[in-house]
This record gives sequence, C-alpha cells and structure tokens, in this order.
Amino acid sequence: MMTLHLEGIHLYAYHGCYESENKIGSPYVVQVSIETKDMQAVETDNLADAIDYTKVYDIVREEMAISSKLIEHVGGRILKSLKKAFGGASFEIKIMKINPPVHGEVEKVSVVLKG
Repeated sequence: MMTLHLEGIHLYAYHGCYESENKIGSPYVVQVSIETKDMQAVETDNLADAIDYTKVYDIVREEMAISSKLIEHVGGRILKSLKKAFGGASFEIKIMKINPPVHGEVEKVSVVLKG
C-alpha cells in the first residue's frame, strides 16, 4: 500500500453563499491524499506507472475555479474527478477556506471528504 500526499495547494477561488464572496473571492488551501495498492512505480521508476501529481493538481485547480456556494460541493466534484482519473485508488480531500466571513475571528474553516 502506498499513499501520495499533495499538501498546501494554495488557490484563490470564488465560493460562498454571500454575494461578496463570489465577487471578492477568498484564499483556499487544499490537501489531497491518494492511497493505492499499485506499487509498480516503486520498481520501475517510470511516470507512466505512477500517480501523476501534476494531473492531480490540475484537477483540483480546475474544480476550484468553478464557483459553488458550498466547499462541500467543490470537494465532491474534486473527489468525483479524481476517481474518474485514477480508478482503483482511495482519496481524502481537505479544503480550507482562509478567513471565512463569520461574526468573529476565525482563521479557517475546512471540510474533509473521503472516498
């Protein structure tokens, strides 16, 4: 078993239920963990046998660019796209919204999806 982690994917996106969030946007940090039984790359040292983390990053960036009211919805889209691209693997996606608009000081709010 092998787990690949992409940590600290920093993106600026336009998600939220308030109109201002869709106009101004917010910084986000995304983390993706991919667990796979396929260990072929360990032996071959060949990118074709590995999970291409550039492709993982591109999927996250593309889905984060589509505005949604809820980060849960964005996470669901990311999860669905990753499963489509990397069949037999399991995923954990964490999306953190930095400085969310709440009635107080909150550093970040996050959601974690697994599948």
